[in-house]
Amino acid sequence: MWSLLAVASLISAFGTTHGFLGKVAPESPEAHMNINQMISYWGYPSEEYEVVTEDGYILGVFRIPYGKKNSENKGHRPVVFLQHGLLASATNWIANLPNNSLAFILADAGYDVWLGNSRGNTWSRRNLYYSPDSVEFWAFSFDEMAKYDLPATIDFIVKKTGQEKIHYVGHSQGTTIGFIAFSTNPTLARRIKTFYALAPVATVKYATSPLTKLSLIPSPLFKIIFGDRIFLPHNFFYGFLGTEVCSRELMDLLCSNALFIMCGFDSKNLNTSRFDVYLAHNPAGTSVQDVLHWAQAARSGKFQAFDWGSPFQNMRHYNQRTPPYYNVTAMSVPIAVWNGGNDILADPHDVNILLPKLSNLIYHKEILPYNHLDFIWAINAPQKVYNEIVSMMSEDKE
Repeated sequence: MWSLLAVASLISAFGTTHGFLGKVAPESPEAHMNINQMISYWGYPSEEYEVVTEDGYILGVFRIPYGKKNSENKGHRPVVFLQHGLLASATNWIANLPNNSLAFILADAGYDVWLGNSRGNTWSRRNLYYSPDSVEFWAFSFDEMAKYDLPATIDFIVKKTGQEKIHYVGHSQGTTIGFIAFSTNPTLARRIKTFYALAPVATVKYATSPLTKLSLIPSPLFKIIFGDRIFLPHNFFYGFLGTEVCSRELMDLLCSNALFIMCGFDSKNLNTSRFDVYLAHNPAGTSVQDVLHWAQAARSGKFQAFDWGSPFQNMRHYNQRTPPYYNVTAMSVPIAVWNGGNDILADPHDVNILLPKLSNLIYHKEILPYNHLDFIWAINAPQKVYNEIVSMMSEDKE
């Protein structure tokens, strides 16, 4: 994503008003909408809730209670919860056209669809006790998302819908927090019918994305560069890239390659006409500590809790001198896995290490051309992934 900075420089140099870089593609209205508006824009019902975690974070959770194709039946429906990845938000599941977005596809297939947002992103940036301007607010990583966010959100959904068990779909870091939560919290695990893992990430030992090079920066220097609060918040710059830069005919290739460099190449599958929507809502932000946790994972090659920097601090948080390891084999939830052969974040080597540890693996499919983002944005995602998910869920209705 950062390589798009060069694109902005080009635009500044050549100007956007004279068409030097080609015509601007028709702008997608969703680029200027919030999540409720994006859902309603396509004629789907939308509900918004606030979920408060045990440690005081206020999470924005969204719901599509039924689809357009079965709107006459508003009764008891099986529930699906979708959890986004790193630096992302619930918009990932609704950023394409309805026939190409998993949330809409599931709603039309007869499911009650819920969209989560991890603490610190655009839609979950409040806390009962701390201001987002404070260092204390941002003292979290995916550890806390698994320990607090996921249980609070799933508990809320279960109580709201009256259903004891739900389907869970995670992408990238959304799978990571699922692995942690469902292996350490047996009560929560019993509420999951099946875990559908897209581009699963536990270890990143073999990841080759330039993002993993952040692990080469010592933590003190990292905090000097990026601060100790939010990492990559969404701001005007990314909206500008989407609507003024990447929407231009001659810039599609450059913008595509910027994404591919970070996530892996699959040029045939990216709908460049939706760049303005993608960049209008991404990156959605996370904490510097979350990124430091991933840097730690890249250095160690281990699936481990956050290292607070000293034996004393680790003793305070874990009652042991070193961060505990996460034992994925302790997770008994049935799990189906899809991964990409061209994914340089959820590298196939890391996935192959993970798979034998999944004690209840019910399905696995590797899609050789797929990169990390194809699982949420690929043109052929319905044919390659989503239709299989719907089919598997239909066999597990209660």
